Amino acid sequence: MVASVSSQTRATVDGKFFRVDGRKFHLKGVSYGPFEPAGTDGEFASQEQTARDFAQIRELGANLIRVYHVPPRWFLDLALEQGLRVLVDIPWDKHLCFLDSPPRRENARQAVRQAAEACKGHAAVFAYSVANEIAPDIVRWSRARAVADFIDELVTEVKRIDPDCLCTFTNYPPTEFLRPQSLDFLCFNVYLHDQQPFKNYLARLQMLADTRPLVLGEFGIDSGREGESRKCEILSWQIETAFRAGLAGTVVFSYTDDWWRGGRQVQDWTMGLTTRDRERKDSFRAVQKTFRLAPYFPLERQPRVSVVVASYQGGHTLEACLASLERLNYSDYEVILVDDGSTDSTRQIGAAHPQIRYFKHEQNLGLSVARNTGIAAATGEVIAFTDADCRADEDWLYHLVGDLLDSGFAGIGGHNLLPPDDSILAAAVLVSPGGPAHVMLNDRQAEHVPGCNMAFYKWALDDIGGFDPIFRRAGDDVDICWRLQQRRWKIGFSPAGFVWHHRRSTVAAYLRQQSGYGEAEALLVRKHPEFFNAVGASVWRGRIYTAAKRGIMVRRSIIYHGIFGSGLFQTLYAAQPLGLLSFFASLEYHVLVTLPLFVLSSMVRPLFSLAIASLLLSIGVCIAAGGQAELPRDKCRPWSRPMIALLFFLQPIVRGWARYKGQLVLEPMPPPKETLESESLRSGHAPLGIVAYWGSAPVDRIQFVSSVLERLEKDGWPNMSDVGWSDYDLEVLGNRWNHLRLTTVSEEYPDAKIMIRCRLRTTWSLQARMAFWSALGFELVLIGFVSTWLPWLPLLLLSIPLFAWFLVRERRKVRSLMVILLDQVAKQWNLTRVRDGGKPPQKDQN
Repeated sequence: MVASVSSQTRATVDGKFFRVDGRKFHLKGVSYGPFEPAGTDGEFASQEQTARDFAQIRELGANLIRVYHVPPRWFLDLALEQGLRVLVDIPWDKHLCFLDSPPRRENARQAVRQAAEACKGHAAVFAYSVANEIAPDIVRWSRARAVADFIDELVTEVKRIDPDCLCTFTNYPPTEFLRPQSLDFLCFNVYLHDQQPFKNYLARLQMLADTRPLVLGEFGIDSGREGESRKCEILSWQIETAFRAGLAGTVVFSYTDDWWRGGRQVQDWTMGLTTRDRERKDSFRAVQKTFRLAPYFPLERQPRVSVVVASYQGGHTLEACLASLERLNYSDYEVILVDDGSTDSTRQIGAAHPQIRYFKHEQNLGLSVARNTGIAAATGEVIAFTDADCRADEDWLYHLVGDLLDSGFAGIGGHNLLPPDDSILAAAVLVSPGGPAHVMLNDRQAEHVPGCNMAFYKWALDDIGGFDPIFRRAGDDVDICWRLQQRRWKIGFSPAGFVWHHRRSTVAAYLRQQSGYGEAEALLVRKHPEFFNAVGASVWRGRIYTAAKRGIMVRRSIIYHGIFGSGLFQTLYAAQPLGLLSFFASLEYHVLVTLPLFVLSSMVRPLFSLAIASLLLSIGVCIAAGGQAELPRDKCRPWSRPMIALLFFLQPIVRGWARYKGQLVLEPMPPPKETLESESLRSGHAPLGIVAYWGSAPVDRIQFVSSVLERLEKDGWPNMSDVGWSDYDLEVLGNRWNHLRLTTVSEEYPDAKIMIRCRLRTTWSLQARMAFWSALGFELVLIGFVSTWLPWLPLLLLSIPLFAWFLVRERRKVRSLMVILLDQVAKQWNLTRVRDGGKPPQKDQN
């Protein structure tokens, strides 16, 4: 339902949309004027003509008009009487190199101040646009960062006078790279007349808008050049596409062909929905029909959706969660609450909502088991998941399911935004590291969506066996996304399908959450080693969208301007935060650099200064990260940034420690289920670096390797297969100390005979590297304490060979088990392992 626009309440931002009097306000607008001056009020029509125009605009179904000059007060009063809001563009000399001239800059400031004074406090004012389409060559001349900073300065000037107003800057494709930070919403003028490019560009703009509303500030068709019939068709699908894409509103250019610009009447453009005499065109009726349907265009179908909420001790936020789920703008859905052994008020809250299906675990079995309980009970074709500390936007399922149906995705997710009523500390946690985030591969496809806002087809979840029960506290969402993608299915992202998600409200709660994430990462490393680096940190292929800065920005972004700055779509290639600097705040840096320096400084005094410098470097990186954090204006206090810096310092230590602890305590994987070792393996003398298999019938090497992978999965061995960049076919996490890499090659012999050779190479695991270097460091420190090498030299010389002998023995164990598994696979293909260095049997060579 659309809010009553005659309300005396101003519009406010509400996530990806706007609200008036507590109800959503979707912009359905037209541009209005400028006109030949009719009096002392500038480029506006007379009051009588304006009243007639407003009545016709309301007949159109519009609720907003966009004007390009500051309107007089009577104009705003008349708009409010007619139930219209006004988007005010503030004119100034933006077509000149304004940043080169202090007087021009001051004139711009004065223009926005006068506009704010003229319209201050008026309920008809929807928002101010402090600039409209700054030419790309002027931006290139003045530098994009300087122009963006000046736009922010103008917004500050307006809000100083009219603090309750909304502000934007109307951009367009040639300067899409401009990134002002203080805008309440993004507004873009887009003139694309082909549907798929238009749809693709709106998806791109949604990524640029991120968590803010996106408004299509201008789009239109010239009746003379395109024809009225084509104009009707294009405007209809443009409006529908925009609202289906989750935009907060659209503004058609323009209401009438009557258009005064540059001191003259424009005669060669007929962009209006009415003629200069205000006669309705066919496009007026086409837009009128489409506006009546907007913003909720019917979905192609409405599959039944089961919303699963898993709750453990979530009673303090559960009531608000369930209440929001009861108000969803979707016709066919059910809500399933799974109480995972809670001892708080969860049961009572569930009982107070009889229309919600309630399931109880008598003990806490973990998040994945709770979600699997919901899947088993679900009757929907689609299963959506959110958390007990979330509130769903009323259009959550409408957008989530709509985008899922409009794609080939098996699952989809959306934003999780900070609730406006969340605490000041929660806002600091929002911009601190480690929060739930989505990872995007492109403008539509995600690599990962957070568990508090995701939905999947039930068939996809059933096919992969649901959630893995080993993930009790976290990591289940990452695992499910990766497993789906391993099956070659894709996951999408719905910008408008968002939930409000409370962040942790105390430092202790935040650090407990990060510890749980670290434990989950240890499990993910074991299950999906291909997604982690050598120290167990996740390596994402896509771009991470989060309010927290992942690293420190030290490089400038690059803008593609086109030849001589003439590109119609000029793109910003954003510089990535320098991850190396975040290493200085990591647990690894503290353990491998800072701590040893402090220990050694007790023996070598000059090292104490170096140790202090190392610690100060870590602190400095965290302070810089806190300084770069983009806090909501109303959630920033003097202590906020120091708190963020502290969280940046503590989070990598707590999460890293939990991850390493989890990796070190995990039990080794079981050996293959069939362990009938051959005579040579039991003897312990057979070479196991290369084994070969001989067959009298042709066998495809790729099929052989695929069979090895299937057997590894069946026996529960974590493995990583080649994706095109490795010089080995697969890697197996054999035991605590060694990983094994398998490379295969095939040789063809006469009479269709074949030899498949397998090379087995082992590398140290993370545990082995840590154990070796820790032991070596301990011995060196111990030697330093006694100030002489001689008494400890035999221990040092003996310990290294002993450790090496142990690793060689463990390496052979891993290789032996792998050879057994290869033997079993070879048997399936009627292959025989050959001796004598992999030579084919003499009798078969000829």
